[in-house]
Amino acid sequence: MSQATEAFGTVLTAMVTPFTKDGSKVDYDALAKLANDLVDLGNNGLVVSGTTGESPTTDEHEKLEILKVVKSTVGNRAKVVAGAGSNDTAHSVLLAKDAVKAGADGLLVVTPYYNKPPQDGIIAHMTTVADSTDLPVMLYDIPGRAGVAISTESMIKLSKHPKIIANKDAKGDLWAASEVMAKTDLAYYSGEDALNLALLSLGATGVVSVTGHIVADRHKAMVEAVKANDLATAQTINNGLVPVTDGIMNRVGGAIMVKAALDLLGRPGGGFLRLPLIPATQAQRDTLRTDLIAGGFKL
Repeated sequence: MSQATEAFGTVLTAMVTPFTKDGSKVDYDALAKLANDLVDLGNNGLVVSGTTGESPTTDEHEKLEILKVVKSTVGNRAKVVAGAGSNDTAHSVLLAKDAVKAGADGLLVVTPYYNKPPQDGIIAHMTTVADSTDLPVMLYDIPGRAGVAISTESMIKLSKHPKIIANKDAKGDLWAASEVMAKTDLAYYSGEDALNLALLSLGATGVVSVTGHIVADRHKAMVEAVKANDLATAQTINNGLVPVTDGIMNRVGGAIMVKAALDLLGRPGGGFLRLPLIPATQAQRDTLRTDLIAGGFKL
């Protein structure tokens, strides 16, 4: 078992955060039920307080409690990775230290967003957060949201840090991923559901998924098929996932549509969001229903 697999698992879902109807409170009961469901579905890792968890709208107390509830619910059945990303390095360090107190198994640290630091600033930020605790760190490279990518050269430098052992890749640059995997021991996780099979085929260790809320069982089967060099089976699984990925990720995207999907399927965690995110419209839900049916769900 690789260091990253031991630290993070192979099939992870970036969890939504369930809220009460008016969005004023976290629904911790629904959170616990969702965490348990996700492990039963096939996830051996869960990410809390990431973007899909609407982390910009939860405060430090809520983040800490979310982590505690998920960790106490899943116990040793899955790794629990805490989002510790911010565009303020001191704040990221605070989140990382809080994660230790709440029993996190690892940290997910996104590229500082909006302020677009230079590459040396990104390296300094990631290194400072990694130095602040003993937890293993998964970088999160998502230039479409952060506004700046972690360059190949920076990724190679960061891979030398003993606690930085993985990267969640949502860059959409398969060559850059290939180059880093060839030149470092950094474990790659697909952070873009549309590219899960492509990155796994190039050597990625696993996935950190949004659609995993409802199809982690198929992700698990695809990861295992690639590991067994059974590309035909992996392709068949991936082809069947296209409508699901399209419906959740490509039409409106992210927390809005995955919460709508959970709601349509009668699963905990669906429905309510915090502004500036708003629930899916009826027309969007109707289209999503069609996509889910095309993806093999009975609704």
